[in-house]
Amino acid sequence: MRAFLAIDLPDEAAARLADLQARLRVGHAVPPENLHLTVAFLGEQGDGALEELHFLLERLPARPFTLSFGPLACFGGGAPRSLHAEIRPTPELAALHRQVMGALHSAGIETERRRFRPHVTLSRLPPRMTAEENAALVRYLATFAAAPLPDFTAASLTLYRSTLRPEGAVHDMLADYPFG
Repeated sequence: MRAFLAIDLPDEAAARLADLQARLRVGHAVPPENLHLTVAFLGEQGDGALEELHFLLERLPARPFTLSFGPLACFGGGAPRSLHAEIRPTPELAALHRQVMGALHSAGIETERRRFRPHVTLSRLPPRMTAEENAALVRYLATFAAAPLPDFTAASLTLYRSTLRPEGAVHDMLADYPFG
């Protein structure tokens, strides 16, 4: 099954991000119930590997910590693919990421080697945007990139199954690992 590990957003943060999404006239907004901070994307995994990972994550030594949003930005450079809200890096988040990657390695789960850039994806953008769409995105970022967003407490890590459907991904919680 296709799986990932994420920190869920509290309702206040998700509602504020949904307000910002509603103002964007380009792309396909991520449904508010799917807004999250991905800590690790696992890709397709078998039940055995996920079961082993589950036992390792149950012993995760993390404590709750505060996260802050950075500005809104795009991935993809000159051909933006997605709009996201950056999450400011913290030592606690970096430590959690290292612990998760260690657990994945111990469970025999290999992931893509990518630099961890904490963010919450807000919208998927069209692969070939028109000049009007590009201009609308530039205006949107000029207006909302620095919009104030509430800090929030990361209190747990959640393992999700992601099922891709034509209307968008459906995320089902498999397990939750509260921080001590």
